[in-house]
Amino acid sequence: MPEWCKEPFGAGTTRCHSCDQQRTVAGVRTCRRLEARSPAMQAILRRAHAIARTCAPVVLLGETGTGKEVLARALHHGSPRASGPFVPVNCGAIPGELLESELFGHVRGAFSGAVAEKPGLFEAASGGTLLLDEVADLPPLLQVKLLRVLQDGEVRRVGSNRALSVDVRVIAATHKDLERLVELGDFRSDLYYRIKVHALRLPALRDRREDILPLARHFLALEREPPRELARAAQELLVAYRWPGNIRELSNAIRCSAALAEGPVIEPQHLPEEIVRPPAAAAPACDLRTLAEVERDHVLAVLQACGGVQADAARILGIGRNTLWRKLRAWGYGAFGELAATEALNSSQPRSNSSTRPA
Repeated sequence: MPEWCKEPFGAGTTRCHSCDQQRTVAGVRTCRRLEARSPAMQAILRRAHAIARTCAPVVLLGETGTGKEVLARALHHGSPRASGPFVPVNCGAIPGELLESELFGHVRGAFSGAVAEKPGLFEAASGGTLLLDEVADLPPLLQVKLLRVLQDGEVRRVGSNRALSVDVRVIAATHKDLERLVELGDFRSDLYYRIKVHALRLPALRDRREDILPLARHFLALEREPPRELARAAQELLVAYRWPGNIRELSNAIRCSAALAEGPVIEPQHLPEEIVRPPAAAAPACDLRTLAEVERDHVLAVLQACGGVQADAARILGIGRNTLWRKLRAWGYGAFGELAATEALNSSQPRSNSSTRPA
């Protein structure tokens, strides 16, 4: 079994070539990297089952590490294009001046260093699916050219005047808010509505906790000499953790733990520190009242709890009744009886904390 499942949907009808664990979930061919025991993922895969049968463009949304590429592969292998190529490209990992050549190809002499003709990824994916990962990072010029390809089904290699027909299903993925980028003018609205025929938003791992342990066991099994199981205490820590890095972080955590474990069981001490360490308690709001204000509010609260009976309040406060009377008079209540004290307290609630006190 390989160290890492690099090809989760190999050719064939029943098994993944890489992890040998291909199966069908909610009508979509998947592998163990796409666990769907949670209601959130079951709902996603039910929609994906219907979308996969079409050849329309799809936008996959979700935080980094939620499995967008794995779902894109599931859509491809559940589509009529399953026998064609699946070609992923990360639009944010290639400089803009090189990305055009990568996507559309170039002819010999098109630019310095172009010593031979080269087909682009659109041509390579013809008859299959092209995944444009991090599509929000496309430069404006390439957004225009991509829109033309989607509209006309043709590409022009850099430096060429000849159009080449391509038959490609485009799946776009991003962790950014495309609608917001359209509003800001950073992403073309016409391209957005061209690629967003279908949209699927993958939930964060913290919102699908039923899938955490099955995924952890899968990643554990991918290790060459894996420990056999996760201790119950380790399982509880994994489920309780928030996973800001989602599935990618979980995979790395299991690999780290498997390397540290000396026996057949991963214990809590083998997990990364941030998983074992309890979350820091939120710091209490700073009370910016003066000491005099704190004393006044506390005395009045005790007096109210005693029903306005000054003798009882003085005893609880540990001061003499005359001392209490003088404090009340200094605060503007004067020489008043038990009933008056209660009425004053009802109209004088403790002030809320604030960075500035009213004049």
